[in-house]
Amino acid sequence: MPYIPLKENLPGITGLLDYRLDTALPIRQLTHILLRGESTLTEGERELIATIVSNGNECRFCTAAHTAAANQYLDDPAIAEKVKTDLDAAPVSDRIKALLVIARAVGKNGRLVTPDMVETAKAHGATDRELHDTVLIAALFSLYNRYVDGLATVTPSDPAFYDRLGHILKDKGYLPSPDRYATL
Repeated sequence: MPYIPLKENLPGITGLLDYRLDTALPIRQLTHILLRGESTLTEGERELIATIVSNGNECRFCTAAHTAAANQYLDDPAIAEKVKTDLDAAPVSDRIKALLVIARAVGKNGRLVTPDMVETAKAHGATDRELHDTVLIAALFSLYNRYVDGLATVTPSDPAFYDRLGHILKDKGYLPSPDRYATL
């Protein structure tokens, strides 16, 4: 049960964003820029960053939501699962693996990112902008994970809920709209 009054039909971060609309807008805008804006990282790759960080932080809502969103962009839903359970064997490029290692470190503590991690990512073709955005996405999702779990928001157990949410995140992005959650 949430620690503050939230709408029951808006689980996870959606209820929190609805609770404080003044803080929700900049949160949504930054998330949209980072996960859907111009980037050499694909939307699926950026969703994998959110997924690996959320999984490492044991945030069930965010892990399930961003796994579902990544699955909307990737050819194979097993990719996100493999990234979470065995990154070394995941069918993603070495560049993305190196960036995901950095993201996972940032999710625990930014000081865990080492020069070797950065050099490995660069050796596999990661750009400075990709390094920047990976760290910022990872830091942002660490905040979201703590926000969602720190206020004990509702976490649905039905996988179909997250499939619907994944479609919404792909089709509508992260910016607010009046009918955004009509299909949840």
